[in-house]
Amino acid sequence: EVLRAHAVYLATNPSAKLMLEGHTDERGTREYNLALGDQRADAVRRFLMAEGAKGDQINTLGYGEERPADHGHSESSWALNRRVELVY
Repeated sequence: EVLRAHAVYLATNPSAKLMLEGHTDERGTREYNLALGDQRADAVRRFLMAEGAKGDQINTLGYGEERPADHGHSESSWALNRRVELVY
């Protein structure tokens, strides 16, 4: 529902711009994690567009493991680091 609300906002505000930042946990190679971060951000982009946002409003960027939300080395830390952040 949160992503749908963002899609509605974008659809009703055509001048709004959004950056989707894809993140991963620390496991895997740097190259793999960068690609996975890109894939995560692109999946959210496709969802938002399916819900009414325009493609030219949304940019994506994969950070991989470079900007962790939690610096721990446990499953709970890794879960927090696997995310897409929406930045207006």
